[in-house]
Amino acid sequence: MVFLTLYRVLYSFRAELRVLGVQGGAASPCTPWAYRKASAAGADREFFMKTYRNLYPQVYDFENLYVSYRAARRAKRDRAEVMRFEARVEDQLFRLQDELRDETYQPGAYRHFYIYEPKQRKISAAPFRDRVVHHALVNVIEPIFERTSIHDSYACRVGKGTHRALDRCTDFVRRYRFVLQCDVAKFFPTIDHEILLAILGQTIADPQLLRLCERIVRSGTGVLDSEREPYWFSGDDLFAVLRPQGLPIGNLTSQFWANVYVNELDQFIKRELKCRAYLRYADDFLLFHDDKATLHTWMAELRTFAATRLRLLLHPAKCQVFPTRSGVPFLGFRHFATHRRLKRPSVVRFRRRLRGLQQAYANGSISLDKAGESIQSWCAHAAHGNTYRLRNQILRQTIFRHRRT
Repeated sequence: MVFLTLYRVLYSFRAELRVLGVQGGAASPCTPWAYRKASAAGADREFFMKTYRNLYPQVYDFENLYVSYRAARRAKRDRAEVMRFEARVEDQLFRLQDELRDETYQPGAYRHFYIYEPKQRKISAAPFRDRVVHHALVNVIEPIFERTSIHDSYACRVGKGTHRALDRCTDFVRRYRFVLQCDVAKFFPTIDHEILLAILGQTIADPQLLRLCERIVRSGTGVLDSEREPYWFSGDDLFAVLRPQGLPIGNLTSQFWANVYVNELDQFIKRELKCRAYLRYADDFLLFHDDKATLHTWMAELRTFAATRLRLLLHPAKCQVFPTRSGVPFLGFRHFATHRRLKRPSVVRFRRRLRGLQQAYANGSISLDKAGESIQSWCAHAAHGNTYRLRNQILRQTIFRHRRT
């Protein structure tokens, strides 16, 4: 433990003496992907995104803070910390405004817990006042980065979402013979802080806003260290594994910044690989083509780009090329040209949840209306596949009874 702490101190001191590179031991500046296009004369021209200044006052504007507070409390008004904040909401918001204006705001400690469906994940819940700040920040910068996003990125974006991604996937399955399916291994725990801040700095030229972003990003240092394995990329030195990594799962800012981070990969796929049929939801993405060899070539290039530019590792087992006629698994469904099937694990999870609802109703801890809302929500999602018989079968077998005392 003492040895690891000493390494961290040495690494931090070393980082102040030089400009951090994308590689752990490299001295080259850590800059995001610059979009290049060859001119007729053969010279490269770089197209840089527009930068934005004087954004910080919009973050601590009282109206923005109040709107953010209302958004943060949505569906959480019965929680104790939300009630405490709400009891003196004006005082709380004015205090936040003063701290943000004076740059004395500091994020609080996270509360950690695990969820186990569909797989084990460590969730980190920020204090309510921090969540208000997250909403206020995203309200200001999300429209800016939204302009740079590709059309076929569907996670955590207004007007997109799971069901539109499903429809787009089915459309591509009908038009192409082969698909390259990719997944980033341990995505949130391995997002590199220095690279993320460099990407943000390419668009945001407001130093106060960048300092707030850095403060929030740094608050997640070490939170997900237990969820990843140390990995050295090519060219790394011994200290590279100690680079600050990880965005806490549960923060609104984490979801937003994850999209900003992987947008570098999106742009590479669209501009350099020239892939016309590509879609992404969070860290799961699909590339379609009629030539299998092209997809294998793209997979090798993607592994190299993800490792060298973003310090991300594509999952060695989950990245594969296969025919679309065998069905493309994506977002809980298997997509065919003529129909869409719900994957078995999704059905198993719902049956388990249904048994929990029956138990809760029998104990009197939830009402029949509340249980019905949960069932209707799942049925509406399942209806995006060919599941009419499955839904009827499950519902016919479901009976809610109060436990007799």
